Amino acid sequence: MDLRHIALGNRSLEEWEYVMGAASRMGDIGARIQFLSAHFLGTDYVESTLIGTSRTREVFVVDFQRVDCMTFIEYVAAMSRSSSFPEFLGNLKRVRYKSGIVDFYARNHFFSDWRDNNNDYIEDVTEGIGGMGTVRVLKKMNEKEDGTAFIEGIQPVDREISFIPSAAINGSVIDGLKAGDYIGIYSREPGLDVFHTGLFVRYEGVAYFRHAASKPEHRKVIDQHFREYVAGNPGIVIFRSTLQQ
Repeated sequence: MDLRHIALGNRSLEEWEYVMGAASRMGDIGARIQFLSAHFLGTDYVESTLIGTSRTREVFVVDFQRVDCMTFIEYVAAMSRSSSFPEFLGNLKRVRYKSGIVDFYARNHFFSDWRDNNNDYIEDVTEGIGGMGTVRVLKKMNEKEDGTAFIEGIQPVDREISFIPSAAINGSVIDGLKAGDYIGIYSREPGLDVFHTGLFVRYEGVAYFRHAASKPEHRKVIDQHFREYVAGNPGIVIFRSTLQQ
């Protein structure tokens, strides 16, 4: 049996099940993701909320009291496929770990691991939205410029990453984005695909980046004006849920 750490935050199990049940009746997956993610607004940001390393045993963590940028979107992705808490736990394992195996070495440590290990319901739509403005690069994931690893114990792997540079993110690109799209902020560093993740949401006709913000003035899940946020960063990678109702 998996070692588990479960903290439900300021809602009871019954309240979370009500939220998931309400979301599961929404036919549009983007609306479902936007609805679910709104329930995390204001949640504290804490770095590295998962438990397990190459030297210590992996613990299956569900912590709605605090999130990092990746666990935030993992919880939302798993909830978007669930109508009950037991169903959510099973889906979270499949979202977070290759083949749903709770193990440090099976964990999706990088955003592009999502694409490769969850391609039954996650699609990379970066190039389709970015068109001719898209840039493709080949990276050796997890290998720094000096040859050392970002994450000890994880073998480097060659991987092609497509991203849309911030200078190419115009009105047409933003119009091509859908509520609920998973956004990775591209990293120029060798060995990394993105350095931050979040969600694209839209309300009252305005596009926002919903994310677990790490800056000292925020340190919680917030919405920031999408165009202004990405303008100060190298570019974006876009994944989309292919889940059908």
